[in-house]
Amino acid sequence: MRRLVGLLDPLRVGRFELSNRIVMPPMGLRLSTKRGEVTEGVIEHYSRRAEGLGLVIVEASYITLGGKVVEYQTGIHDDTLIPGLQRLASAIHSFGTPATIQIQHGGCLTKKEITGVEPVAPSSLDDHALAELHISATTPQPVSRSRELTIEEIEALTESFATAAHRAVKAGFDGVELHGAHAYLLNQFLSPLTNKRRDGYGGSLDNRMRFPLDVVTKVRKKIDDRLLLYRLGVDHMLRYGFGLDEAKLFARKLSERGVDIIDVSGGLCGDRPPNLQDREGYFVSLAVAIKRVVDTPVIGVGGIVSAKFADDIVRNQQVDLVAVGRALLKDPDWAIKARVHLIGHC
Repeated sequence: MRRLVGLLDPLRVGRFELSNRIVMPPMGLRLSTKRGEVTEGVIEHYSRRAEGLGLVIVEASYITLGGKVVEYQTGIHDDTLIPGLQRLASAIHSFGTPATIQIQHGGCLTKKEITGVEPVAPSSLDDHALAELHISATTPQPVSRSRELTIEEIEALTESFATAAHRAVKAGFDGVELHGAHAYLLNQFLSPLTNKRRDGYGGSLDNRMRFPLDVVTKVRKKIDDRLLLYRLGVDHMLRYGFGLDEAKLFARKLSERGVDIIDVSGGLCGDRPPNLQDREGYFVSLAVAIKRVVDTPVIGVGGIVSAKFADDIVRNQQVDLVAVGRALLKDPDWAIKARVHLIGHC
């Protein structure tokens, strides 16, 4: 009888061997400088938690100044930031843990008072459009009035994602995660609620997928055989929004374009929908649905705090990896204690 794979078992992804299935997901710290530089506080935070993990995904880092969402967010938009990012990657690697970094553009979640420029989005969002969305209370940041991106700007942003990914590789990271969830720009292009374009980037699902898939293709070429993850906002949980059926089709495309791991989360609803937080693993059912249609490894997430719960969903083949976020913030030794607990119960 074949032994069931559990949370502590290794996983081979491309040329990388993850020692176990525990993932530290990207969580914004706001510990960098105002210019986006990595500080000793950032390095200390990740160093304190890296031991015992299978993979670290460093917090969302903005690819252009116009894509910055909050003050003191980590940046990856300029070559001058590489030395700090290099120290961070080296600190995580010192524990034998692979390190990736999430790259992001905020789109209509940016603010002019932070970026110095007018927010942009797939489509113009005026007061009427914002009233239609009804999402300001559930997205990570209030949605801003935004102007529609030109085709030239979309193409330039595709290059900016690729250049940021190249900086990550130069800094020594083992790969990148594209942030396509939680109402950020890549996610906004997929949603018919935020993308009402009438050109080749809007309308049908094929058109709404065009920009995110172009980014995937460019980044894949730029990072060669390093890890490429995509954080997929599977369900907006809003009427007429992007949902599971379209997400399954998009997930297949991601796999075909060379994404190594799909990190399943929420869409325009954000990462912590109030109606779901009363149960552990509240996004796991979405991860299960995506796992059924792709061969690519899938990460399950959503308020996971118990090592046994995490182990069970891997053993039951619901997910391939488990992201433990706020529990790791609360207890930096969570992964070490999980190992002791699970081995003791074997």
